Amino acid sequence: MTYRVAITDRAFGELDSACKWWSENRSAEQALRWYKGFIQSIRSLANNPERRPLAPENHAFPHEVRQLVYGVGHRPTHRAVFTMRSDLVLVLRVRHLAQKEISPDD
Repeated sequence: MTYRVAITDRAFGELDSACKWWSENRSAEQALRWYKGFIQSIRSLANNPERRPLAPENHAFPHEVRQLVYGVGHRPTHRAVFTMRSDLVLVLRVRHLAQKEISPDD
């Protein structure tokens, strides 16, 4: 089964903010490479999103919540928190790994 992948406005905003920070504090080239790679990884959720592990906060939600971790090279820095509904993968949030877990109230 192939899923449609959608990213909430909030998750896009978090992704953009992280890219901007990376560009201003590290390297603009690296930030762009990270951004494009993360988007590509998120798009890959169209095929077999169940292969990604449950998110640590899964227990707090009435529906299954999974995560995709991503970073530069082999060092993950961020995660895309997503859920699946019918034929849709919905990315709810993009968080730095050091940030606290999300809650249903977020």
